[in-house]
Amino acid sequence: MNIYQAGLEDLNDLAHLFDGYRVFYEQESDMEAAKAFLRDRIEKEESVIFISRNEGGQATGFTQLYPLFSSTRMKRLWVLNDLYVAPEFRGMGFSKALIERAKQLCKDTVAAGMYLETAKKNHIGNQLYPRTGWTLDEEHNYYFWESSRW
Repeated sequence: MNIYQAGLEDLNDLAHLFDGYRVFYEQESDMEAAKAFLRDRIEKEESVIFISRNEGGQATGFTQLYPLFSSTRMKRLWVLNDLYVAPEFRGMGFSKALIERAKQLCKDTVAAGMYLETAKKNHIGNQLYPRTGWTLDEEHNYYFWESSRW
């Protein structure tokens, strides 16, 4: 298993995984848009993307993190926005390894921590996250404002 920060040389493999991730969340497949979106994130250094590969070099999954800052903690936070392992590689430890690599990013950047949100119907994720040290926040309300509504 090999996990490293993805670069432009990984774009084709990454776009296939990213497209699968979006389809999982009921979005239409769009490889060209996926590739363009990821290229922008990498070139503009707006996110950190880790890609996992098996021993044969096949791309198996990825995670994408975005930086934020906490005013109260006066430190960086990371949003683990995307985590996806291709169906044929699930149950082999890739998701746990990607999470561990994300944790290392937090340590390397002296971040306060990271957070994520996932759909209630994401049963696999909702079992995985507590097993990898995440705590479900039941004390806060999260609100969303959608700009397309005005």
